[in-house]
Amino acid sequence: MSEVTEGRAVPRWGMVIDLNRCVGCQTCTIACKHANDTTPGVQWRRVLDVEQGAFPDVQRLFLVVGCQHCADPPCVPVCPTGATRQRADGLVTMNYDVCIGCAYCAVSCPYEARTIVHDPKGYYGGALTRQEQATAHPERRGVAQKCTFCQGRIEDGIAQGLTPGVHPEATPACSAACIAQAIHFGDFNDAGSNVSRLLREQPSLQLNAGVGTDPQIKYLYTTPAVPGRPAGVQADEEERLADPFNPLVGSLQKFWDWRAAMNWILGGIGSGLAIATGLALGSGALDPRLAPVLFVAAAAIVSVGLFCVFLKIGRQARFWRAALRPHTSWMSRELYAAIAFYASVLAALVAPGPGPFALAPLSAAAFLLCQAKILHLARGIPAWRAPLVPWLLLASGLLEGCGALAAAPLLAGGAGVAWAGGAIIGLAVVNALLWRAYVGTSRARGIGPLARRVLARVTAPLHAIGHALPAVLAAAAAFVPAASGVLLALAGLAAIAGGALWKFALVVRAGYTQGFELSHLPQRGSGRRAAPPRLGGWTRSA
Repeated sequence: MSEVTEGRAVPRWGMVIDLNRCVGCQTCTIACKHANDTTPGVQWRRVLDVEQGAFPDVQRLFLVVGCQHCADPPCVPVCPTGATRQRADGLVTMNYDVCIGCAYCAVSCPYEARTIVHDPKGYYGGALTRQEQATAHPERRGVAQKCTFCQGRIEDGIAQGLTPGVHPEATPACSAACIAQAIHFGDFNDAGSNVSRLLREQPSLQLNAGVGTDPQIKYLYTTPAVPGRPAGVQADEEERLADPFNPLVGSLQKFWDWRAAMNWILGGIGSGLAIATGLALGSGALDPRLAPVLFVAAAAIVSVGLFCVFLKIGRQARFWRAALRPHTSWMSRELYAAIAFYASVLAALVAPGPGPFALAPLSAAAFLLCQAKILHLARGIPAWRAPLVPWLLLASGLLEGCGALAAAPLLAGGAGVAWAGGAIIGLAVVNALLWRAYVGTSRARGIGPLARRVLARVTAPLHAIGHALPAVLAAAAAFVPAASGVLLALAGLAAIAGGALWKFALVVRAGYTQGFELSHLPQRGSGRRAAPPRLGGWTRSA
């Protein structure tokens, strides 16, 4: 889009919210509901009631949250269909007619701003009332929805010559309705706008600034009479972040459930099996006549995982749209890698030879890489975006693949036994070291205590079942030739079980969202958190 519109610079719409002014009346949430006809349980604009501290040093504040329309929105590049886009004026928009409801944008958002409703219900339980039928939005069913900054009001107002942020008719409903004038809307690119003036006059903060999204809702926390204070690290920080009822603590995501976990579990096993088959062929440890059967088995395993993902998406008839954004989305790239993998497996089945035998493991490796990147780029979940997560998925996929190859009992001769056993032992050690490093650095990487508890609970059984047992059984196979096939098969099954254990735990149990972090707070409350006396303050008369 052009950098100028009708001779004017393109605006950068955003909000400035005054934490000292907000009284928690929830008028903004009601105005948002009324303007956007959201269904029960869906609030594009929320106000969190935050209580902190212990008597007598206590504090209460109200935090308005919703889509931050980030300058670097993590939800945009991950979208495989292009349903989520960013306009030239900075607004992050949703195209309900293109979205497939994969929820990738939802788990990538560090602000819990997106919702997917699969089965809308009315406010009175049974059949929808006449009013609810009149304001229904069937296009939102099964797809992601979020705050749009009331883009329709903005566009209609500009068309009428009104100024958003100045004229209520052209201003987002939440800002226009705020009784305390705590929510200000305007153009950050206009130095004379109300939001630009407020940012010049007072210090401000951004939610979760460390994530690097540059959110365009900015919060004021100080007044000329009562300066704010740095949030700092509180003495009860760990206890506070471990409280699931604390409104600032991220909740457990529900968008990607066991069906999504099955994609990583089965995708790792299937792609790993294809890679291991290729390596075994290259080392001469596998009869080439067996390769097509193993490749077909690998493709079947991957297919079941992808079918589980298909069951999860909200608009299944649109699944083909997931192929539209390979230039930005690793989910689209995963689909193309799967197509290349299936084509090479078909070639290996129809015309076995060195070409298909090389292409199948290579395309499987590309698929495994895509899966590793998909989870890692879900930036709204700290346990997933940790730097070691892609390496864990890659290493685990290789171990599971070697395990699947060993469990197939199709290896021939002593060389084959030695190759499989050595690979399982080495990869088990690598996976154990990676998991140990991942868990050991989890707190430093911003993974909260709720997720760390899940990781801690799974660590001992994972090391026992998924790392130690495969290595011990594979080593025993080398010393007991008569039972080597059985021992290797058991080692392989243990490796597969270990991979399934930690992936399910990571995706389903440890997927806590970012929560909300403020670098500064208003000085309000009691005890050490009370506002300081005003200069030249008043005294009560007798």
